[in-house]
Amino acid sequence: MASILLVWLINALSVYATSSLLAGISIKSFGSALLVAIVLGLINAIIKPILVFFSIPFIIVTLGLFLLVINALMLQLAAAVVDGFVVESFGWAVLGSLVISLVSWMLSALLNI
Repeated sequence: MASILLVWLINALSVYATSSLLAGISIKSFGSALLVAIVLGLINAIIKPILVFFSIPFIIVTLGLFLLVINALMLQLAAAVVDGFVVESFGWAVLGSLVISLVSWMLSALLNI
């Protein structure tokens, strides 16, 4: 249970840090970042596998780069659901998904999760 809460906190910190680093992504408060982390987790658990399944030919042809598009779409969907979280364009969503992944990876490696 503690590891789930730690992963949730790491994801929220990643979202909050990304909004500080990128001008095209803004978040109202850390509480909103916690909510975005929950929504992104649910979206990635429910909707993303369906999109990945139906886009396997595109993923193969682009050697996996199409997954960036899917991740950006998931981030924009989270922005549409959560008040106080704004992603200005698809380009910012692609860059934001990359930064969120990198920050989350670094924090997880730092904490040995």
